[in-house]
Amino acid sequence: MPPKPLTQISAKLAFIISAIVIAIMGITMIGFGWVPHLSLILAICVLLAIGMTKGLSFNDMQAQMASGVMRGIGAIYLFFFIGLMVAALMMSGAIPTLMYFGFQLISPEYYYISAFILTSIIGIALGSSLTTAATLGVAFIGMSNAFDANVAIAAGAVVSGAFFGDKMSPLSDTCTIASSVVGIDLFEHIRNMMYTTVPAWILTVILFWIFSGQTVSADLSQVTILQGQLIDSGLVHGYSVQPFVILVGLALFRVNAIYTIICTIAAALIITYMHSSPSFGQLGGYLFAGYVPAESLELGEVGGMLSRGGVQSMFFTQAIVILALSLGGLLTALGILPALLSGIKDTLTTSGRAIFAAAMSALSINVLIGEQYLSILLSGTAFRSTFERLHLHPKNLSRTIEDAGTVINPLVPWSVCGVFISQALGVPVLDYLPYAFFCYLSLLLTLVFGFTGLTISRVDKEAKVVEA
Repeated sequence: MPPKPLTQISAKLAFIISAIVIAIMGITMIGFGWVPHLSLILAICVLLAIGMTKGLSFNDMQAQMASGVMRGIGAIYLFFFIGLMVAALMMSGAIPTLMYFGFQLISPEYYYISAFILTSIIGIALGSSLTTAATLGVAFIGMSNAFDANVAIAAGAVVSGAFFGDKMSPLSDTCTIASSVVGIDLFEHIRNMMYTTVPAWILTVILFWIFSGQTVSADLSQVTILQGQLIDSGLVHGYSVQPFVILVGLALFRVNAIYTIICTIAAALIITYMHSSPSFGQLGGYLFAGYVPAESLELGEVGGMLSRGGVQSMFFTQAIVILALSLGGLLTALGILPALLSGIKDTLTTSGRAIFAAAMSALSINVLIGEQYLSILLSGTAFRSTFERLHLHPKNLSRTIEDAGTVINPLVPWSVCGVFISQALGVPVLDYLPYAFFCYLSLLLTLVFGFTGLTISRVDKEAKVVEA
């Protein structure tokens, strides 16, 4: 059950308090460089103080915060299994093998398309846009000079592909958060996102094809080096991709996400012992702290790309989820979110308007605060009841907040992703922004589908009553 308001306030006061909360998080994260956790805790403390002035007890407010966390408990549990799966897929060679064969897709003539497609593949395999951009993306920017390519267009291709992977990968934390905050299965969320993501991906390929022919043939020495380093890791084997086959197969058969991940981990561990023999102590270390190649191997950039996964890698995100959901529960308990929604409730009468409002909320949080996790969590929490009232399936909301939250963050110069990527690639956000086609095509398509009703799923009223 969602948190219930402990008090009622006017829409005007709710707007003022919301502005204060946004200012607190925006100033501390953008101005002072705080990590989101500290900003969220400070915002929670301010809201607790406001609640005390209204005569609310701490226990009651704490209970509502806990209620907010319970709405995303699925994501918190799922993150543990995702951390295990990433480590298992890495040590089994599934991810390194996919990367190795992916490098063979690079074409000098179609350099931008190659960059986009390859970062899309590696992005899905890694489940992290920032890791993809900081490793493979840096390599592509380095190769741009050899190919006489436009660095800004190459960066746009890298960002587009990396965030396609971040959006669609079952290993991605943003993907998991979006599905869990609205209460649907991870793979149901991924399948539904394909309606906007596949057309956006195809249109992006076409747009980069238009820019093709502007590069010249050049040697692929950097690619050859990366492939050689992957071979040296001892993890590249054709049979190592079998865990991915199991993962995709079970997902297509709509098996529960956690069961699917457990089966994938089991298959990956079997594959691991077919080409290596880590002790159980080493295995436990990899599963907790993440896989790390042997120090004796000289793997260069590839070493950083392969050092991934583990339960520990999920702690940062899990903490953000817990704090953000607590903040959402507190905003509801104090009557702030209900008051804000009541102000626009009369206008949210169609799927198009509801999707537009949710998308603009996620977009605004990205622009004001620069944090994609909060854009997903707060927008999903705020508009879940509105989608329920309009009998819209919650997967419409999860898709919307991904299309307007996850992929928009790298387009904001002062956002977490924008700052990181611009520094890693050495290309300013405003330079690559016009060429990050996939990012804003996803937002555009989700708005178009919302107003036209295409691919919008509804919940049957009678079925909903029976379920209740």
